[in-house]
Amino acid sequence: MRLGLAVGYWTRQPPQDLIPLVQEAERLGYHSVWTSEAWGSDAFTPLTWIAAHTSTIELGTAIAQMAARAPAATAMHALTLDHLSGGRLALGLGLSGPQVVEGWYGRPFPRSPLTATREYVGVIRAMLGSGRPLTLDGSYYGLPYPGPDGTGLGKPLRPAVKPLRRDLPIFLGAEGPKNIAQTAAIADGWLPLYWSPERRDVYAESLRDAPEGFRIAPMVYARLCEDPGPALFQVKAMISFYIGGMGAKGANFHANLMARMGFASEVARIQELFLAGRPDESIASVPDDFAHEISLIGSRDRIASRLAAFRDSGVTDLLITSKDLPTLRTLAELNLGAGASLTGRH
Repeated sequence: MRLGLAVGYWTRQPPQDLIPLVQEAERLGYHSVWTSEAWGSDAFTPLTWIAAHTSTIELGTAIAQMAARAPAATAMHALTLDHLSGGRLALGLGLSGPQVVEGWYGRPFPRSPLTATREYVGVIRAMLGSGRPLTLDGSYYGLPYPGPDGTGLGKPLRPAVKPLRRDLPIFLGAEGPKNIAQTAAIADGWLPLYWSPERRDVYAESLRDAPEGFRIAPMVYARLCEDPGPALFQVKAMISFYIGGMGAKGANFHANLMARMGFASEVARIQELFLAGRPDESIASVPDDFAHEISLIGSRDRIASRLAAFRDSGVTDLLITSKDLPTLRTLAELNLGAGASLTGRH
């Protein structure tokens, strides 16, 4: 199991310690670093800045939102950054949800999310891999543009720059069973929102046909500490926000996932309290057991035990959300002691 560092997106203003943090992770042997985006900072610009200040660490987007860019624009971002970084990019994509797609990007959420995702990935694969002018006929994406409001002057094109890697790895963020199964079929890796080593059966059927080498890369909050209370609160606050605020009450993929993991009644209560403007009670309603299962919090011995549990559950890349250097160093030591090869890219 490899370790990655997930630095997320900005809140309020750019972080001042980003580059020293990533450079220390690279020095410790972390395999990858991942940026993300919501409705503020984008995923690619900070990753390009990181690329300019590092040399070996893999660079991932977890996730770049598909609604933010036409697939051709995403392919151009990927092609460019892969060249600039010497072949270090891993392209993580996600569909997001109706509130963000329609509220922030001003686009309709696709009626068939699986089809939209499959076509989006297909366009990028074709642009990076075919080497030929592209003609595509899809339900959501057509090249040249086939709509009645077009001029009819579009012509098939191919990238003016030869891609550095035609097999650039693509990851998908997916939560529903069918979406996860499709991810295993069309992508190189999967970015789970919640992964509990104790509840991996939730994903077993969807991952049944995943090919050899398929990467499973969940994000995990980590904190080396003697008193787990404050760190556990951070995890519970994140869960409360995702369950209550990252999606409409009847269309929240994060809530649906936690319910499938065995917490349906708790999800209803968390969401009810959050939407009623009672955030403290919403956070308190998040089960401690669930928060512990999806995180790495506590003493060195407990973290070592949890690392082994994640490794044994099929995780290939554990993406750590932490800025605490003692925690990052301890994780590197423990993972290396378990026989992992942490130096360089794989």
